[in-house]
Amino acid sequence: MATLELQSITKSFGEAKVIHDINLAIQDKEFVVFVGPSGCGKSTLLRIIAGLESSTSGQIVIDGQDVSDAHPIDRGISMVFQSYALYPHLSVYENIAFPLRVQKTAKEELNERVMRAADILQLTDKLDLKPGQLSGGQRQRVAIGRSIVRNPKIFLFDEPLSNLDAALRGDMRVELSQLHRDLQATMVYVTHDQVEAMTMADRIVVLNGGRIEQFGTPMELYHHPATKFVAGFIGQPNMNLLPADVTNVADGQLQVKFSTGYAMTIPVDTSTAKVGDKVDVGIRPEDVHLGAEGGLDVHIKVLERLGGVSIAYGSVRDAATKFCASLPGDARITEGGTVALSFNPQDCHVFGSDDRVLRRLETPEVGV
Repeated sequence: MATLELQSITKSFGEAKVIHDINLAIQDKEFVVFVGPSGCGKSTLLRIIAGLESSTSGQIVIDGQDVSDAHPIDRGISMVFQSYALYPHLSVYENIAFPLRVQKTAKEELNERVMRAADILQLTDKLDLKPGQLSGGQRQRVAIGRSIVRNPKIFLFDEPLSNLDAALRGDMRVELSQLHRDLQATMVYVTHDQVEAMTMADRIVVLNGGRIEQFGTPMELYHHPATKFVAGFIGQPNMNLLPADVTNVADGQLQVKFSTGYAMTIPVDTSTAKVGDKVDVGIRPEDVHLGAEGGLDVHIKVLERLGGVSIAYGSVRDAATKFCASLPGDARITEGGTVALSFNPQDCHVFGSDDRVLRRLETPEVGV
């Protein structure tokens, strides 16, 4: 059992408040990812959980016990940092064994734990090597092995893949997901990369300015973003946001008019909407289609041919609003040209002046 609760956590550096009243409940064996832009407070929050940073107020509760004032070593956590922090003069075996030697663990138990960690991380044939003889991914696995041997209640990861190249990051995402399944451990992972968050997390905490914007499964955040910030941050490429004016409000039917003159009726909760409101209509690039019916004329500035898909970046007719579409790989479009694009009103998200979403109606169930 390894549950984690954050109760009304705040953090200030002098007069600058960087964490604002964070409340979270992380379940046993759950893989939770903190994601957000640089400076949003995600690493600070992780360091508070680890005990490397003290909170200004609030409680950290692990398995029902308040550990807010406990020393880091007494919290039952283990942390993997962005830098590998390996001892270059020690072998892989000795690097993994180091925390156990500090704890004066019996030789037989030490060896058993090191060999188990090496087996899980596929490092058994590397135990006699020094860190300088390993690849970046192997060095990161050694750092993780050093955490595994401590048998922590909770694993904490602070952007552990940021120093790796793109291909190796992809491989390590798979390995970390497999590690979570093998260990059946509670893990909290910090990253600025929403692809890492979407591919590894059971649930994602989206942070912005030291506050939680939304907490949910990857598919909940993707299909039902609560705010304009979440909508723009989750998903690759980012969601398109088109400014529009509300021209008519009926029960469950919101009519909007874009700057291009095109009008659309969108099925959303209209209880807080009124004629004349300024809204942003969000549409994911993958929900955009070729076709003149229902649409926008988009001037294509950059075209990325990726084989099975073509990503078109451009602007709508007024040239002030950027637009992106994910189209079939063999789509007959060219850079510098103008293409008619359409999308279904049922796929749209509407965000009010407070940047919060107007709930969509009759949304089909999606797997979460």
